[in-house]
Amino acid sequence: MHIRDYQTWLEEWDRVRTWDKILPSHTLLHAMEELGEVSKLVQMLEGYREADPADQDAWRQELALELSDLQVMLFKLAYLCGIDMESAMQAGQAKADARFPDPAAGPAAQAAYRQRFRRYLDEADLGLE
Repeated sequence: MHIRDYQTWLEEWDRVRTWDKILPSHTLLHAMEELGEVSKLVQMLEGYREADPADQDAWRQELALELSDLQVMLFKLAYLCGIDMESAMQAGQAKADARFPDPAAGPAAQAAYRQRFRRYLDEADLGLE
């Protein structure tokens, strides 16, 4: 599955159900709720929150679904705000490479990473028209 294809599918899926009318701020609240569910399950897996250790496989399955729910809300927030997530994620990769280049690459390669990032931002179409 490609990121842009997923975002397009989600927007159409929401439009059919008229869920594309939900305000971005309300979608953000839903995303925060999902993040709370993820947090709870991660704490259970780490042993910070008391839970039966024998249920870890079930928690992982539930965590997978909650991570998916969170991702849905983030993609929805993006399309509601006119942001193409595939382009945004590519920019994020370039930003990470520029900020934290391969330590073994040496100063010249690190400078090249940063230069490529600046050029990427100049040329990137982040879908912000």
